[in-house]
Amino acid sequence: MNATKIFISIAILTVVFVLAIAIGSVNIPPGDIIHIILARTIGIGDLYDIAATRVNIVWEIRLPRALLAFIVGAALAVSGAIMQSVLRNPLASSFTLGVSSGASLGAAMVLFMGVPSFFLMFNIISLSNFALPLLGFVFGMLTILLVIAMASKMDGRMDNNTIILVGMVLSLFINSISTLLMALNQESAQRLIFWQMGSFLGRGWNPVTILAPIMLVGVLLALRYHRELDIMTFGEEQSQLMGINLRQVKWILLIISAAITGSAIAFVGIIGFVDLVAPHIVRRIFGSRHRLIIPLSAIFGGAFMMVCDLVARTVVSPGELPVGVVSALVGAPFFAYVYFSRGRGAKHAKA
Repeated sequence: MNATKIFISIAILTVVFVLAIAIGSVNIPPGDIIHIILARTIGIGDLYDIAATRVNIVWEIRLPRALLAFIVGAALAVSGAIMQSVLRNPLASSFTLGVSSGASLGAAMVLFMGVPSFFLMFNIISLSNFALPLLGFVFGMLTILLVIAMASKMDGRMDNNTIILVGMVLSLFINSISTLLMALNQESAQRLIFWQMGSFLGRGWNPVTILAPIMLVGVLLALRYHRELDIMTFGEEQSQLMGINLRQVKWILLIISAAITGSAIAFVGIIGFVDLVAPHIVRRIFGSRHRLIIPLSAIFGGAFMMVCDLVARTVVSPGELPVGVVSALVGAPFFAYVYFSRGRGAKHAKA
């Protein structure tokens, strides 16, 4: 039964991927898309019968954009699946623990203060072009490491509620610093606000080549701990009885989750709710085994992100909406549904 569902999921992903490339200000037939991709990647066929403008649109603009949307959506969804299982909270995510806040602060420092001096000091021009995503990633990771360290100091057992509480408090504190920087430098505030809303516009191939291996390694590492994640969903006492070193496993999984989230949002800005929507859909359809949840969350998250990006760039064409706004319009009602349905389930259990 699951094999059929997996096949259907992959088929849906393929259709969404083709549509994400085909639809736009210039609609391109799926046959031409496949022809262009095969010719450019493995050299099958030629492109003499296809207009050069179509080739450029597919290869230089829409294909890297669709791939980037898939990678970012997959990374966020896998991160959400890990967080929800580790913290045993259906509403948990890396954003809850301040990754997005830390990345925003890093981006704010680049936008308001310019390219960091150490890039210029050592004349690292190639890295200076990536100052914003690099600093966003570094600050996002530093935030999660600080959250884990503080939670570990406050509670040696690293209780889930302690981790979430520390993450929320630190996130609010860092957000206040970013807001202060915006108030002090209103000229660059607009750029930060736009970055915070998320966009895949004009990103090209560079982010794809950087993020693809990071996401792949993150998914493989998470799959390495699929058994521990299965057990952790039953509670901390049960996990300890089964011989799991909870403190160590939590450290590893939280850092994996933060790394793939921080990498994704550092390049495209803050995009929320994907990490909430995709894992819940996967659990509802495929059950609770993380051997399936992790890769299928990547598939559903990537497909969801491509649909959001397609809507973002077509609904107000020739303009474009921030993709974070579109994902929030879908994700926020879903968030409310999960929260209130959880509350009703708790009441029924008590009755």
